[in-house]
Amino acid sequence: MSFYQHHVFFCCNQRTDGRTSCNDRGSQNLRDYAKAKIKALGMSGPDRVRINQAGCLDRCDEGPVIVIYPEEVWYTFIDERDIDEIIDEHLVGGRIVERLQI
Repeated sequence: MSFYQHHVFFCCNQRTDGRTSCNDRGSQNLRDYAKAKIKALGMSGPDRVRINQAGCLDRCDEGPVIVIYPEEVWYTFIDERDIDEIIDEHLVGGRIVERLQI
C-alpha cells in the first residue's frame, strides 16, 4: 500500500541552456496554488494527497507537466482552472481528465 493515496509531482525545472522549461510556463506558481488548495480542502497528508516539486521530468516540451502516482497519469496544464479540474476530477473523483492528459 502506498503512503499517499495520490502523489503529485510538478516539474518545476528551470533550464539554463535556452531550452524551454516547465518553470518558464508558471509551474512553480501553479504548484503552490495546488498545494494550498489541497490543504484548504483537507486532503493533504498521509493516506491522502501529497503535492511535490520535482526537477526535470524530461517532458518540458509538452509542459508544464505533472505526473500523478500511483496511477502514473501525466498531465499538462495552463492555469488555475486546469489545476482545479485535475483536483476535482482526478484526485477527488477518480476520473482521468482526458483533455489534459499527455
